[in-house]
Amino acid sequence: MVRYQPYWLDRFPKSRRPAYPKFRGEMNAGVVIVGGGLTGCACAWSFANAGVKTVVVDADRIGAGSTAGAPGLLREDFDASFQATAAAHGLRTARLLWDGMRKSSLDLAAAIRRLEIRCDLVPQDLLTLSRRDAESTKRLRKEYDARRDAGFDHSWVRPAAVASEAAVEAGGAVRTRGATIDPYRACLGFAAEAVARGAAVFERTAVRRIRARRKLVEVFADGGVFRAEAVLVATSAPLPDLRALRRHLRPEQAYAVVTAPLPAAVRRDVGKRSVALRDDAAPPHLVRWMKEDRVFIAGAHQPPVPPRAVDKVLPQRTGQLMYELSTLYPAISGTMPEWSWPFSHDATVDGLPYVGLHRNFPRHLFALGHGRHGVAVSWLAARVLLRAFRSEPAKGDELFGFARIL
Repeated sequence: MVRYQPYWLDRFPKSRRPAYPKFRGEMNAGVVIVGGGLTGCACAWSFANAGVKTVVVDADRIGAGSTAGAPGLLREDFDASFQATAAAHGLRTARLLWDGMRKSSLDLAAAIRRLEIRCDLVPQDLLTLSRRDAESTKRLRKEYDARRDAGFDHSWVRPAAVASEAAVEAGGAVRTRGATIDPYRACLGFAAEAVARGAAVFERTAVRRIRARRKLVEVFADGGVFRAEAVLVATSAPLPDLRALRRHLRPEQAYAVVTAPLPAAVRRDVGKRSVALRDDAAPPHLVRWMKEDRVFIAGAHQPPVPPRAVDKVLPQRTGQLMYELSTLYPAISGTMPEWSWPFSHDATVDGLPYVGLHRNFPRHLFALGHGRHGVAVSWLAARVLLRAFRSEPAKGDELFGFARIL
């Protein structure tokens, strides 16, 4: 029997889920963070740890939205082409962006260990595969060469090595460092650490309007109003006051499946299970190995379907992903899915997230369009946006925000 809900959320005991109050009344703060996912909670910890009076507001439960459905991959690169970014924005910009992501992936893992957040952090490198044809392999090799020429220590994996390590036939692959986590537990951990440092968290409190004044910003939510020096928007929810930004974002919906435990005979046929895989299908698939010998696969990207149609579409996408997993690993054919769910993210004009400022919103900080790039973007946002709030930007910080495309 398939459970049509996120694996991370469903496996977390309901009796242990923290409950935060609804908001009522009025409150002053240094920053109000709209969105209580992993990015919002990582930012909350960063700001609260720096002594800023911080408030987090979520329309649902902390971590129960896009974070609970995320793949939980901590990768050191963007899910985008370095070569295309260099062509569009210049080599210097591309280097700064990719280097910022690499540092954030290392810093996030270090912070999880330092804060003793129990979220199943496990090293698991990522292999980006070329499985289709000689032309696809040639394109991937050019991408690898561009990264190596820029000074990144990514490595090229030959077909025989891919077959030995991952039991997959491929024209080649690019290896990047990485890890996997339980994103829901990580989110709860950062929320708890932020509260311990004085942050206030409110659940089931939807934000309706944001109004920037001359010296402050007012955030109107169900039950009351917040007044703050700045508002940090870390949600893809279409807030009416930010309608002008929607042209920079394209909503997408993908689907994920977690299988039943693999039998011993199957485990022998699927390789070492030490690396996550991303193929070059259109749309691509992401495969990672889970505890209890389960397999996670995500893909089947499409424009969002109406909420009323999700119950009909979800079983179809579950079957599709299980079939596509069996084409990658024929031995898995016949294994049953146990969890399946949809998750959403916003694609951007150039494939990279928007983390930073927008010239038309002087009291807003943004972390948008980052869902497809893995959890390291959450830490990137936490550091870049704190520096922006303090008016102490580091070299290249402006490139992560809207200034890159405006």
